[in-house]
Amino acid sequence: MRGRGILSIAGKSEAGVAMNSWFYLNTGAGDSAWNMALDEALLEFAGQFGSPLLRFYGWKEQAATFGYFQRYAEISGWTRLRPLIRRPTGGGLVPHDRDWTYTFIAPPGHEWHSIKAEESYRRIHAWISRAFSVLELPTELAPAPMKELPGRCFAGAEKFDLLSGGKKIAGAAQRRNKFGLLIQGSIQEQPAKVNLAAWEKAMLKTGEELHQCCWTEFKLADSILDRAELLRRDKYSRDEYNQRK
Repeated sequence: MRGRGILSIAGKSEAGVAMNSWFYLNTGAGDSAWNMALDEALLEFAGQFGSPLLRFYGWKEQAATFGYFQRYAEISGWTRLRPLIRRPTGGGLVPHDRDWTYTFIAPPGHEWHSIKAEESYRRIHAWISRAFSVLELPTELAPAPMKELPGRCFAGAEKFDLLSGGKKIAGAAQRRNKFGLLIQGSIQEQPAKVNLAAWEKAMLKTGEELHQCCWTEFKLADSILDRAELLRRDKYSRDEYNQRK
């Protein structure tokens, strides 16, 4: 959805948003370069919309993303999935052929932006675990690393990754800078009894319980969409960026 100015909020003005109001956004399926570009654009504007944002999204094609600091020459031999896109966050290689994906953004000055990376990692997966518990799927946080293949997000597990039956099903990568905190997460190999719509609803419900927030639908303003399109075209769609190291 497009809106004029920096931010368009359903039914409320920017000045009228309560301090405990958080935003949610569901952008549906997008191409891989656009998905990464929109996340970066949202991070850049986080200080202007001023409250945490939870985004749900999907993929128009099979793809893979890899961490900002990883080497393309090494990563490219680990998967046949293409496009292969460098994320704005760290972490390892993540396949996007059957996963559910989300983004969480906290603006500068918010508590989530100031806590340590390990704590924000624990919090996001504790939240997802609570949502799965509402759907009667037992999960637990990994108490310690169980890494098998370095650089591949879902081969083994890091501390506080989400496990089901002892196997990692959810991981995430983070980036903190002057614009705020960006967390990009992936949930893989979901049990058949849990569907995406129910999980998204459970995330909103348990978010209210855990973080004492209320949700407001976020509508993408032209300024954000224009910035995302520029990043998609000039950065995430270009081999010069994705293969630059």
